[in-house]
Amino acid sequence: MGSGYDVWFTEDAGEFLARAGDRLGEEPVTGTVVSTTAHRVRDHGRGGLPHCWFAVVTGPDAEIAGIAMRTAPFPPYPVYLLAMPDAAALALADAVRARGEDVTGATGLRPAADRFLAAIAATRGGRVEQHLHHRLFELGTLVDPRPVPGRLRPVTPGEADLALAWIHRFFADADEQAGRAAGHLEEASAFGPDDVARRLAEGVLWFWVDGEGRPVHLTGANPPSYGVVRIGPVYTPAEERGRGWAGAAVAEVSRRFRARGDRVTLFTDQANPTSNALYQALGYRPVADTVQLVLR
Repeated sequence: MGSGYDVWFTEDAGEFLARAGDRLGEEPVTGTVVSTTAHRVRDHGRGGLPHCWFAVVTGPDAEIAGIAMRTAPFPPYPVYLLAMPDAAALALADAVRARGEDVTGATGLRPAADRFLAAIAATRGGRVEQHLHHRLFELGTLVDPRPVPGRLRPVTPGEADLALAWIHRFFADADEQAGRAAGHLEEASAFGPDDVARRLAEGVLWFWVDGEGRPVHLTGANPPSYGVVRIGPVYTPAEERGRGWAGAAVAEVSRRFRARGDRVTLFTDQANPTSNALYQALGYRPVADTVQLVLR
């Protein structure tokens, strides 16, 4: 490209990891979404994803300058960008347009996502709007929450329907608590029974059950990738909130992963002060901001 940046695309997640794995391993926390997604696609296939590609941007020095992917299972199928120089984000926008793709959304690290979608808008037309603003946190020193009755246990296959219903409720309630109208609607509809079954097989979906053995909270996670685990979703039904279930569950899941030697991360919605306060009280510390942008 005339900018001195070259953009390489592949739909083969294994090929992508072979090329970009060392770079992802150097920055495994900020790269957690890309690395876990690539490993999932490599191991389980792309499923019915309408778009599924990974991209590596190399600079004039032939070193990797940026990484991106388009794998979201929900409209507008945004492109996800990791940190990269402005020139690399512009080169990626040029390359995506050259592929003939209609892009109306971007997400990922700032300011790369902003630069990328602004470049798309400059030629396509439209106005860039912020849809969601999240913050990535990593666990520092775990602070034990106040003790509560019950224990953490894995969700069983017979409870898959309940887990799926609660995950869908998680997305809806997240929007309600943040004062948004259906910000996660498309994302929720894309999460289905196969996703629950996969998490059950991977052993990364738990209930906190109270002293009577009744499920009162759900915590999930993504399996480790390059030594980093990402917790989520975290959901407590409305009638069970305020009793400490979420803090107890997240702390126990965090403790178990930390004991295995994994670094533990999670995302919070910056429009939801309750969840932000909870995780910071447990010892999670901010790392980076991410954004989901749409082109209107």
